Amino acid sequence: MSEINVRRAERADAGVMLSLVCALAEYEKLSPPDAEAQERLVEHTFGPCPKFETWIAEVDQRPVAVALVFETYSSFLARPTLHLEDLFVVPEARRKGVGTAVLRHLAREAVSRGCGRMEWTVLDWNEMAQNAYRKFGATILEDWRICRLSGEALQAAAGADP
Repeated sequence: MSEINVRRAERADAGVMLSLVCALAEYEKLSPPDAEAQERLVEHTFGPCPKFETWIAEVDQRPVAVALVFETYSSFLARPTLHLEDLFVVPEARRKGVGTAVLRHLAREAVSRGCGRMEWTVLDWNEMAQNAYRKFGATILEDWRICRLSGEALQAAAGADP
């Protein structure tokens, strides 16, 4: 395989980012972001007050992977955490080192920012990804569960009418 280049996405990459995010949704058997959500994604990563960063991996100048990251904070480490929200590699580029190159690039980014750790989640059925993450050196935390409020439950918790 040719050299893998991982770079921070620019506004001109918005279409690539959206295409890869939609491909991720399809892979995970979820509904892709609708038109309004796609507009927000573009604004939230490339607008004046970014809420997350988008990274693109290319092989032979062809986009083959996307990663969306943002910083959270660990009160116990008293350091930021680089959180990887999404990582998607197109099927034809899998098992060729692209995912590892993206993770390594992001780990270097986390270290350069003074982060105490880098975290992400993985679906329980995605054994291929779990194996790759373990091989990379990650620990999959079995004793932590994600809690989520969304939609009407979020509105109710906020005290708002749904």
